[in-house]
Amino acid sequence: MADQILSQEEIDALLSAMDSGEIDVVEEKQEAPVEVHSYDLTAQNIMQRGQFDALEEVYDKFVNLFQGSLSNLFQRTISVKVISRETVKFGEFIKAFSNPTGFIIFSMEPLIGSALMAFEPNLVFSLIDCMFGGDGKPMEKIREFTMIERRMLQKIAMAVLKDLETAWDVAYPLNLSLRKIETKPEFVYLVNPSDQLIIVVFAISTEFFSGNIHLCLPYLMLEPIKDQLSSSYLREKDRASSFGDEIRRLLGRTEVNIVAELGKTIYSVQDILNFEVDDVLRLNTGPQNHVIMNIERVPKFLGMPGVVKGSKAVQITEAIDQDQGKG
Repeated sequence: MADQILSQEEIDALLSAMDSGEIDVVEEKQEAPVEVHSYDLTAQNIMQRGQFDALEEVYDKFVNLFQGSLSNLFQRTISVKVISRETVKFGEFIKAFSNPTGFIIFSMEPLIGSALMAFEPNLVFSLIDCMFGGDGKPMEKIREFTMIERRMLQKIAMAVLKDLETAWDVAYPLNLSLRKIETKPEFVYLVNPSDQLIIVVFAISTEFFSGNIHLCLPYLMLEPIKDQLSSSYLREKDRASSFGDEIRRLLGRTEVNIVAELGKTIYSVQDILNFEVDDVLRLNTGPQNHVIMNIERVPKFLGMPGVVKGSKAVQITEAIDQDQGKG
């Protein structure tokens, strides 16, 4: 290491060369600072691919049902289609609406919590105008809803929830019921402002008006059934359905043994050894008692003995419940 240390003369020569410009001084490049992003470990990760694929079937069926219901209700052609799907925080979502807005808060039993459907104010006024025979042309100025208009909104909401409940049958049967109607965003509370919502926007349009309905489903509400809404579950469901039809078809041609048990009796081994021809065995049942029908040695039905076209027969009268005995 000693021979690597510069002498005083060498140091003076180096400094002199640097001052005269004979040696270029290269400044050390500073690396750009690493950008750090904060990450919330408590945030709900709902963007996993395929996690809620079953909802697409629900939306498609709802669009068809709701379009037919609106057309029948207003006696005119009304178009309904899905225009966007996204996930946002509840606090950010509710800030996007003004007063008044038609907020429909409803339950989805047996799921815990509430869901929300938001009607844009222009759409509410247009639909109500159509209900009273108008064309639904947009109003020039937005105002508060009257009591009659709130009742008409409730009628529309009931029709929407009925179609949505039917649409959910394709994925997970639910019982939807209206909880309340609000018009002010500050009075609407579903979950904490930081909790995620699954938002689906439906566009309603006719020749004279158009507007949007926002369907909001809290992630916490759907979390208990997220496995049933996943793409993998749908594939298994379809596979089971296809195999189920084949199994039922094959079982339909399967032959089984059916034995009608007229009665029972108990004898000792000694008695059996002493049996002779023409001996009569006494059973524990008579003509008035039911006959037990055994399928592959398993009791399944009860019946009464009889004769049909000269052949002995048994008429089935009831089924046997294996868990509770006779059913």
